[in-house]
Amino acid sequence: MSAVADFARCVRTWGGLVARRRLTSPKENLGAWLTFADGSSSFVFRETAVTQATTSDPTLLVIQFRLPALGSNQLLHAAFRRECVLHTPLFAGFPGFRSKLWMDDVETGVYRGVYEWQGADLARHYAARMVALLAPFSNAGTACHQVVEGIRRDDFLLHPALAPDDVGGDWWRLAEPITRSSSGAR
Repeated sequence: MSAVADFARCVRTWGGLVARRRLTSPKENLGAWLTFADGSSSFVFRETAVTQATTSDPTLLVIQFRLPALGSNQLLHAAFRRECVLHTPLFAGFPGFRSKLWMDDVETGVYRGVYEWQGADLARHYAARMVALLAPFSNAGTACHQVVEGIRRDDFLLHPALAPDDVGGDWWRLAEPITRSSSGAR
């Protein structure tokens, strides 16, 4: 199936999820900081999750990219964080999607998504499509992904040692457990 067909099917499925009120924006992780093994950190600015979806084959997916058009302009980054909710139809309807933390690194301008997916093959398929979509708009080499089978997103956030340390470099692995902010502000 082509990328256009995949994204069109995703948008249709997303519409059904919205109509049935099965997409939520949990607040528990808003304002949390994640410190990665490469020394970078990211701030959680949004979360999207599907309700009433079982996950018997959990898969962790981490995607990152950096948009050169935003540069170091904090106003442009703030605008992007607000408008990126419009991108939800491009992922929430993909088969196997369960949840996504939306994050940015204010020091480097790198954006990350930490997802939980039902099934590694479905996660890989989505990741390949999304990275291919992001790559032309991203700094060279920054649009990438890592898929880890058998790990739930929340377990990864609380117990970073569960992630293998011999695959994919340091950009996606956590150096320490999630640090939640009570206020959700930076």
